[in-house]
Amino acid sequence: MIPLRNYDPQTGEWNDSLLGDFIWSNVNTNEALPDVMTPASWSLWQIYFIDTNPVRLPGKYPFCGNIAGRAYMNLSLVISFYRSVGMDLRRGMHADLLGLVQTDDLNLDIPLIPMPPLAALWMVLPGRLESKRLARRNPHGLTDFLDSTPGWCRAEHERLGGLDEPHDLLEAWRAGIRPRFMDACNWLRSVSMNYADPATRMRRELGKLVGEVDAVAILSNLAGESAELESLGPLLGLGRVARGEMTRQAYLDRYGHRGPHELELSAPGGEEHPGWLDERLADFLRAPADAEELLTSQREKSLAAWQRLEQMAPGRACRLRRQVESIAAAARGREAMRSEYTRLARLTRHFLLRAGELTRLGDGIFFLMLDEVEAALSGNLQAAEFIPVRRDAWQRQRSFPPYPPVIIGRFDPFRWVADPDRCSDYYDTRKVGAAMISPLIKGFPGAAGVVEGIVRRIDRVEDGHQLQPGEILVTVTTNVGWTPLFPRLAAVVTDVGAPLSHAAIVARELGIPALVGCGNATARLKTGDRVRVDGGAGTVTILG
Repeated sequence: MIPLRNYDPQTGEWNDSLLGDFIWSNVNTNEALPDVMTPASWSLWQIYFIDTNPVRLPGKYPFCGNIAGRAYMNLSLVISFYRSVGMDLRRGMHADLLGLVQTDDLNLDIPLIPMPPLAALWMVLPGRLESKRLARRNPHGLTDFLDSTPGWCRAEHERLGGLDEPHDLLEAWRAGIRPRFMDACNWLRSVSMNYADPATRMRRELGKLVGEVDAVAILSNLAGESAELESLGPLLGLGRVARGEMTRQAYLDRYGHRGPHELELSAPGGEEHPGWLDERLADFLRAPADAEELLTSQREKSLAAWQRLEQMAPGRACRLRRQVESIAAAARGREAMRSEYTRLARLTRHFLLRAGELTRLGDGIFFLMLDEVEAALSGNLQAAEFIPVRRDAWQRQRSFPPYPPVIIGRFDPFRWVADPDRCSDYYDTRKVGAAMISPLIKGFPGAAGVVEGIVRRIDRVEDGHQLQPGEILVTVTTNVGWTPLFPRLAAVVTDVGAPLSHAAIVARELGIPALVGCGNATARLKTGDRVRVDGGAGTVTILG
């Protein structure tokens, strides 16, 4: 059991950084969960990382922790395990795990956790083998799950509205929604394993062979000629609606569950707002470039990069093409599975709304953990007395700026917010001050291209109407909810992210120059600044 000093059940406040001196990163979580989480959202996330995760790491510490309402990965656990068996992940880990370029400047000293090698292997190996077994599952099973989930969710949504007894609603959750969501967690973990590691290795191999620009171009055509990347669907679907090729209802059925706050259960989805689609269409029509034309142009660049590779290394080209095609198929599977995982999360929101009606707790239901919701539906409303103070704590944490993507040691959000010299790129209790050494802003190449333009610095996608055609978006992170804005942009620059993050993948597909994982771009740039973005080199130069 994890000691409760990291969690106050009365206020609902978590701070897993208090468990010890570890290194935490939200590079792989902030895109999915950019908001401060309500207790219900956090407990749904735990189903993915705890209940359905076959891998168990040694010690009493969580692999995914909650730091003042935001999800962070405990990298000390992972690094310490591999160190105990003779492997050092610290070299090169900054790209995929930390999302920081300037790790040498930061002089990171990774806190480690002592782990006896044999005990560590004995605990971890069975889970790793099970994960690999799940990743090799019959692909037809994934296809069946993807095909059946939308209809199943629609039917279940209608059924929830007709349940008037708390015990019937509880049974619908326990016997239907929760098991299917757990299946989605397992499938998502499987397809992610099939994509992430091979894609990272391929990017490095291609970078050494043909250079970063052509490597990005070769890996940009994930959708191919006839397929479609699901994360681009909300954008491309708007074009189809505008051209009369898709009905409005068909768009809502397929993409209405996607949005910038899709995994925060207290946040209403687009399908709940009558004018949501009209607003998105209006934004879409302001773009100076057609999304389909951008995709076609980038496919041509990808084909040209392939031709250069085949001329340079004809003996390796066939093998590389087979591997890239396999990676592209895995990427499409991962993006499709993320969509259905999200659809089931939004169905969980509707279950909670109905639970709030039947228990008369209203939207206070989101400030209960899911096991407390189950107890409330069984007649035990003891935890309901904590709802007001939990809501106040959540509102207070929401008022804070986004925390640093990398945290080392015990993090006090109140002390950090009060510090006028606080670091936005990383926080280390052992060091003072930010590390802004280079005159350039550095990030990971997301999509190649050089462009000069004016910065538009925004924190929320709801402020996207401020973006003018041809401006450079600078923000903390993006997710699928930002995708319809992309054709309007000259470039994308984010604080948080890695080469496989949403901003990088979508920008590559559309051929929009992008940098991710800059760490401090939002701290150093403001609206109106003129900059030069070099997506291939991974730099932003401030011009004036």
